[in-house]
Amino acid sequence: MLVTKDGEKAKLTWPLIKRVLHYARPYRWQISIMLSMILTSTLLGLLQPLIFRDLIDNTLPQQDLGRLNLLAIGLLLIPLIGGLMQVWQSRLNAVVGEGVIYDLRVSLYRHLQYMSLRFFTNNKTGELMSRLNNDVSDAQRAITNTTVDLLTNIIQLVATLVVMFTLEWRLTITGVLVLPLFIPFTDRSSRQLRDIARTKMNDNATLNVLMNETLNISGVLLVKLFGRRQDEIKRFSGHAAEVRDMGIKRAVVNRRFSVMTGLIGAVGTALVYWIGGYFVLRGVFTIGTIVAFTAYLNKFYGTMQKLSNAPITFATSLVSFERVFEVIDLPHEIDEAPHAQTLHDIQGRIQFEGVSFRYASADDVQLSPVVRHGQMHTVRAVFSGGDKNTSAPSAISQARVDALSEVSFTIEPGQLVALVGPSGAGKTTLTYLIPRLYDPTKGHITIDNIDLREITLDSLATNIGMVTQETHLFHDTIRTNLLYARLDATQDEIEAACRAANIHDFIMGLPDNYQTIVGERGYRLSGGEKQRLAIARVILKDPRILILDEATSHLDSQSEALIQAALQTVMQGRTSLVIAHRLSTIIAADLILVLNRGTIVEQGTHHELLAIGGLYAQLYETQFKHTEASSPIS
Repeated sequence: MLVTKDGEKAKLTWPLIKRVLHYARPYRWQISIMLSMILTSTLLGLLQPLIFRDLIDNTLPQQDLGRLNLLAIGLLLIPLIGGLMQVWQSRLNAVVGEGVIYDLRVSLYRHLQYMSLRFFTNNKTGELMSRLNNDVSDAQRAITNTTVDLLTNIIQLVATLVVMFTLEWRLTITGVLVLPLFIPFTDRSSRQLRDIARTKMNDNATLNVLMNETLNISGVLLVKLFGRRQDEIKRFSGHAAEVRDMGIKRAVVNRRFSVMTGLIGAVGTALVYWIGGYFVLRGVFTIGTIVAFTAYLNKFYGTMQKLSNAPITFATSLVSFERVFEVIDLPHEIDEAPHAQTLHDIQGRIQFEGVSFRYASADDVQLSPVVRHGQMHTVRAVFSGGDKNTSAPSAISQARVDALSEVSFTIEPGQLVALVGPSGAGKTTLTYLIPRLYDPTKGHITIDNIDLREITLDSLATNIGMVTQETHLFHDTIRTNLLYARLDATQDEIEAACRAANIHDFIMGLPDNYQTIVGERGYRLSGGEKQRLAIARVILKDPRILILDEATSHLDSQSEALIQAALQTVMQGRTSLVIAHRLSTIIAADLILVLNRGTIVEQGTHHELLAIGGLYAQLYETQFKHTEASSPIS
């Protein structure tokens, strides 16, 4: 276990290393060949000084032209063969590195796809992007660049030292005597470089967060509406200046480190020439031996310099693996049973039996802060400058612990059921339980008398269609967004769905028709247009069960009327559960469920509930009595 200047521990445990090596196992043949090439390249590089020695001591004094030609050819072949091997080694290294990053990234993305909605509501998108991009890339470097460099330098160091002792043991001892001078200076310089790297990492992270916050479409709109362009330019310039200054400081420290280690190497070289020269004058060994030995000594010092920071660099790279593994090791909250059933030709009967639900604490599903080895702080609030490690609050509706409590009801096939109640009563939470975006804390939910936990997730998604109040569209064409419902849908089927959703004529009026790009999150379309596209997408999916949030209070009357007509079309012949905001939907419902503080306090038809004189009657008196049937419920 390595300890940094600040007392931070970089964990180098065998289980971690073993798990890292597991990702390299599919590429073991490429790695074996690569290691063989490293060894061969190292041995080739060690031949050159020996050729120089022979040239000085034998070939030139003896005026041997044939030997001179052979040595010249050898000096040409060594870099040629070495260069070809380096090209091949680089290709193998790339194959291994890119293969590992592919395997790791796909594993991580696959795992994230099966995480529950709770996980995504408690973790920042930017943090997940960091794990998928930055940490996976750093993990790749741990296997390729860092590991390969470490092994290469170790092989070169050992081989060079062996040749040096074989060539002249007295000069080897002389050259090794200066090694203690490397230690204090290397340690001091490496600490400085770690501090600079830590600060630069924080500065870069802050800059990235600032760009992410202000360059997405919502951030840009906010900046423009409040006239904060110059403020944001000034803020960005300040953070960019910090990154620039750290880059300059790092360059200076790096150069100073190189100069000082070069001077230390020069001391060793001078000693070798001094003592070696003395031995030459005494006839102990030849001039060529000193020249060859000095070449080896320079290679030895250079390798030592590269190895000085290797343990810290290797430990830092492994931290990225730890951060990726942290996500992969998170259990799937929503899991399929081992022998889960596939739904076919369902009737659409939905039953809740004593269902309770509680949102877990954010700490239970929140990733650890973005802290890397040698890094003290995390980016928390780029605008206010705060960096306190505060957990996200738990989701508690209407200031209560349980979002739903002992909810029981039955929806028969083909029925239209309306959910009404005050804001925060648990209506949306209830609808999220049916497609298993969450699982109940207590109780059971069944479809056609089959528990949701016993149904495959894919078949459940196939049979349930959901239109939320907040419609999400990809930055792509209208046609591509619609095909997300059913990839094999024909153009005629797409157009039929759009006609049913009252959006076809609008699309055909666009310059590129169905090939029109909708923009980020569909921002180039109005709220009503996006919602009608969402309805068309559900119609194209053709689910047996439909869940709708039919909120239209923020739309103009024309869009509202078109959407209501589309909803009437899509609900025909399907089991429908609607979070109702309109009196017309409520009156048409076969069953109305009235929620308050997470419980169903009343259920029945419109007239039955009015006769009870309870919460529904109060809502009617305060919100609907003097409105027409087409008026929205707020």
